[in-house]
Amino acid sequence: MTEQPVGSSSWDGVLSGFILYLQIERNASKRTISAYASDLAAFVSRVQLEPDAVTSPVIRQYLGQLVDGAYSRRTVARKMSALRSLYRYLAQDGGVESPARAIRSPKLEKRLPDFLYIDEMLALLALPDRTTPVGLRDRALLELLYASGLRVSECAALDVADVVRSGGVLRVLGKGRRERIVLYGSKAQEAIEEYLLHSRTKWAQAGTTALFVNQRGSRLSDRSMRRIVEQYAARIGTTKHVSPHTFRHSFATHLLEGGADLRTVQELLGHQSLSTTQIYTHTAREHLMRVYEASHPRA
Repeated sequence: MTEQPVGSSSWDGVLSGFILYLQIERNASKRTISAYASDLAAFVSRVQLEPDAVTSPVIRQYLGQLVDGAYSRRTVARKMSALRSLYRYLAQDGGVESPARAIRSPKLEKRLPDFLYIDEMLALLALPDRTTPVGLRDRALLELLYASGLRVSECAALDVADVVRSGGVLRVLGKGRRERIVLYGSKAQEAIEEYLLHSRTKWAQAGTTALFVNQRGSRLSDRSMRRIVEQYAARIGTTKHVSPHTFRHSFATHLLEGGADLRTVQELLGHQSLSTTQIYTHTAREHLMRVYEASHPRA
């Protein structure tokens, strides 16, 4: 890496354009954008090259330095994903050939997602106090996350107009700004109706379109949703780290355990690839094995 040092202005323009692309074109989450921005800033600082001077050997050497620096495979893979996405954007925008295209990310062990058993989920859903506006909102949020399998960013972005209240249907703008139809059941419908009638009407500012709002009347953020989920999860005594994504995992696992086919679950989750959904079959199978071993006299 002995070529001319990078000028900050060249990378500043590239990275600001890429971040804008992630926000507008890809509809990426704030967490993803923040991670990619941090990873790319570290790469620029390390290699000290102009964007079009970066080659495949440069990236391989950089990844090797990360591995030698005791970074985990998962962290290295994330940093590689940031580089691959950046150069894919540059190839589309300015015809730059991607030096990252031929480089494979480190192979990762598949981690089975945490999920709540049905009795744990029901215990958690029963916790919000239905006699208070906050409790009604929290109940509607928890019920909808479990009934729909939404990503927390998708849930935070919902407007009242996205909810087809008579049919148990949501219009959701997911990853890559792809719109899909999501179903939700009668319990979530009931909880949403109560919340809209007795909570949102008390809080929502004039002109606010958001479905879920805080007590100041503005849109409830995905960070606030995570905090709400964590607060209720702490009360059921589980040792698992429970997040809105745990609700998504539980949604998929319980559907498969109940007999839903993989293609249906794929559609409901909004996965482009069936292989992304297949990880839940392992989770469901492991759970069924535990139930069988604990229940069958000849197990």
